[in-house]
Amino acid sequence: MRDGEVWLRPSRWAGQPGDWGLRWPGGLAVVGPVTGEAETVLRRPLRAGSAAPPLGPVVLDAGPFDPDPGARGLPFQTVGVHTPLGDCPAWLVPAAGTTWVIAVHGRGADRRECLRVLPVPHRLGHPVLAISYRNDVDAPASPDGHYHLGDTEWQDLAAAVDYALAHGATGLVLYGWSMGAAIIGAYLDRAPEATVALVRAVVWDSPLLDWRATLRQQATLRHLPPGLTSLATVVTRHRIGIDFDRFDLLRRPPARRPPTLLFHGDVDTAVPVGPSRALAASAPRLGWPLRYVEVPGAEHTANWNVDPAGYESAVADFLTEHAPTA
Repeated sequence: MRDGEVWLRPSRWAGQPGDWGLRWPGGLAVVGPVTGEAETVLRRPLRAGSAAPPLGPVVLDAGPFDPDPGARGLPFQTVGVHTPLGDCPAWLVPAAGTTWVIAVHGRGADRRECLRVLPVPHRLGHPVLAISYRNDVDAPASPDGHYHLGDTEWQDLAAAVDYALAHGATGLVLYGWSMGAAIIGAYLDRAPEATVALVRAVVWDSPLLDWRATLRQQATLRHLPPGLTSLATVVTRHRIGIDFDRFDLLRRPPARRPPTLLFHGDVDTAVPVGPSRALAASAPRLGWPLRYVEVPGAEHTANWNVDPAGYESAVADFLTEHAPTA
């Protein structure tokens, strides 16, 4: 770092547009957009008082806030959601309304994933429950110790819905990132109709809508032979018992399809944008009220980072229309 600029070695991630966290062991700075790019990528610190990053390895992180909703200036409490495997901790950010937002992070992430957008539903009067689920660091492990890619994790979301309803919720918004969207899709398809009927709206960010397509893209990026993708699918199906056909939401949409706002970046290398485009095109035929926002230049779950104001405005407008607070 020199003269108020952070110098990064050029890479696809270092050149990502927008506002990002810059992490290293024991530290976090918030850096803004790219200001120059040649032999190094230059970014300016965004947050006043950001710590100076060290000379050495750092990681760009789409989550620039730590460690909990207090980082956004919001009151909260940590509560326990009783799931079939035991209590999973969740952050409850209170508000006056009775339409609750339940936030579901993606695989390999944690509850911090929701901190970027958290002020928006809070400002609109929605209580927010940011959940953990089985195999998270602070949650119970599944019996076999494996993630089930949404196939069993949806039961933990169902437990969070029960918690919200027991504590005054009369309506729900389900907000998911990446595999969190797959968990929500499974919930909408399998949960009792009486509780799913209370879901007023869904927001998906970089949603995983087709596991097979995701595995194919990741294999291509790793330059693996196409046959290995099919083999990996077979091995995964036998190891965790997942039916991949149930996680192709274009061909097998969930039984209930509330109004949905879907964000996806056009350069997402983790979860392909193709299924989101196809779902948006097919939504009228499926009877699915779906609003699609494709974000140019955004990597996986980095749609807020590229344009925080635009992202938050889209979320606020959507929630105001489809999930007004009561």
